[in-house]
Amino acid sequence: MQNNILIHQGDLPDDVSFTGSVAIDTEAMGLVHARDRLCVVQLFSGKDSDPVHLIQIPNTKNHQAPNLVKLLINKHITKIFHYARFDVSILMYTFNIEVDNIFCTKIASRLCRTYTGKHSLKDLCKDFLGVELSKEEQTSDWGSENLTELQQLYAAKDVLYLHKIKNALQLMLERENRVATVQACFDFLPTRVKIDHLAGEQFDIFSHKST
Repeated sequence: MQNNILIHQGDLPDDVSFTGSVAIDTEAMGLVHARDRLCVVQLFSGKDSDPVHLIQIPNTKNHQAPNLVKLLINKHITKIFHYARFDVSILMYTFNIEVDNIFCTKIASRLCRTYTGKHSLKDLCKDFLGVELSKEEQTSDWGSENLTELQQLYAAKDVLYLHKIKNALQLMLERENRVATVQACFDFLPTRVKIDHLAGEQFDIFSHKST
């Protein structure tokens, strides 16, 4: 990995900006937003010469990150996630904002790579880029004041390849005539997240079951 990793406390610096698109990932203390706080937000422009930005979010109630929020709500910048449902959910929950203009590589993969059940970021990195991605640090303590070098590297790699994967998936979606369908899924994500906040991820409004 040649890209520099820059760590910021609390917010994105005033002199850092993104245009067109940005790859985003998050790390938290767990999977339950009402219990487990957001700890780190990773950002990458997609340009090989640019650094990966890691923003550590402090454990303070109602923390404000105006520069990060400004980026997240910018309708003109595409936010690229892998499994956006989790990341968008914790970002909306933490900062009480709307996030749109989303591209989710997991949803895109599941819609156009229907010949396989392998849609993890690790799978996509291997299949499209020939990159072996380690997930050993996924369950480490992201709330620690000082991130280890292994944590920093893990966090950076979670956004480093998203632009290239998006481009590859976009070609497949176009080939299979599923661009409109995947866009409708992306557009629905903020609403799906709001339903998750209200009733949990197991509440399926499309289910035939009465409960």
